[in-house]
Amino acid sequence: MTNQKMVIPDAKSGIPMAFPIAMPDSALFPLNGNLFPVKKLLKKLAPNANGARINALLDSMRASSPTRRPSDGEDHGSWNLHHPSALTMFEEFTAAAKGKQIVVFLDYDGTLSPIVEDPDRAFITSEMREAVRDVAKLFPSAIVSGRCRAKVYDFVKLSELYYAGSHGMDIKGPSKRHISQRKGNQTVLCQPARAFLPIIDEVYRALIEQVMHIPGAKVENNRFCLSVHYRCVEEKKWVELADQVKLVIKDYSQLRLNHGRKVFEIRPTIKWDKGNAVEFLLESLGYDESSDVLPIYIGDDRTDEDAFRVLRERDQGLGILVSKAPKETNASYTLQEPTEASSTQKQIVTN
Repeated sequence: MTNQKMVIPDAKSGIPMAFPIAMPDSALFPLNGNLFPVKKLLKKLAPNANGARINALLDSMRASSPTRRPSDGEDHGSWNLHHPSALTMFEEFTAAAKGKQIVVFLDYDGTLSPIVEDPDRAFITSEMREAVRDVAKLFPSAIVSGRCRAKVYDFVKLSELYYAGSHGMDIKGPSKRHISQRKGNQTVLCQPARAFLPIIDEVYRALIEQVMHIPGAKVENNRFCLSVHYRCVEEKKWVELADQVKLVIKDYSQLRLNHGRKVFEIRPTIKWDKGNAVEFLLESLGYDESSDVLPIYIGDDRTDEDAFRVLRERDQGLGILVSKAPKETNASYTLQEPTEASSTQKQIVTN
């Protein structure tokens, strides 16, 4: 195991980001073609206050989806032809995995747990936890979430996984007891946005004070990024909330505003997202330029599109979007909802 440093310059702030990474001397995991556990897991328009302009942001808030819906000419059936259900593609997955190391990446909210009104109550079911544990026994597996890494771990409670919190800006590997039998005894650690922590804490406090008067608004500190949830905010208050969020961050050129499923995401301006996290983990596992790896990424949100795009650009791996409605996506396959992963476990075991 060798330690190296990666430096990522921030184009807007000019702050160089250097962080240590643990690079394995060889693959940490054995080749295994058994795909059963993976299949188990698979199962802006309104007027402003004076009516003088169109608020494109509100349209985006209403959409509250990974990306825009396909054009009217593309119906649900046609979309399904191009993005078939992952549950029906077992033979294709098996063929693609032959002779390759599978690496599994999972979003959390909307993928392992349902979307709920209170983000602090997005609990994973025991059935889903067992499915994830079974996958991690055979394949290197990671949860890649916009949430704080520690909070995701508190939800999942599986120490054999890699956890990439804050959209991949806080990555830690399995506990030592899970890697002690493999070559090397260091976990992967990546925190490219560490220099932004004081600014993030400052903006967090400002946001709480600025939006506390809007009923239902919730500000979540994910350590290396911030989330402003509006799932419980009346729609007539959405524009006001958006304006207040933009008012807080307008003087912070080091931060940028993104939009997810009924949530505003505030992140450092460094070029780092879930796609970068996937690339980092594949490189750390020794598969950066390997043709003998099959990454599988399952996610439901706009932010997961960065990871889907990386797999498509690599021409390697499977992107699976969790969505009931047609959406423009870089994923190749779909699932309807998180429960599909756990509801078919018995069927998978008997196949």
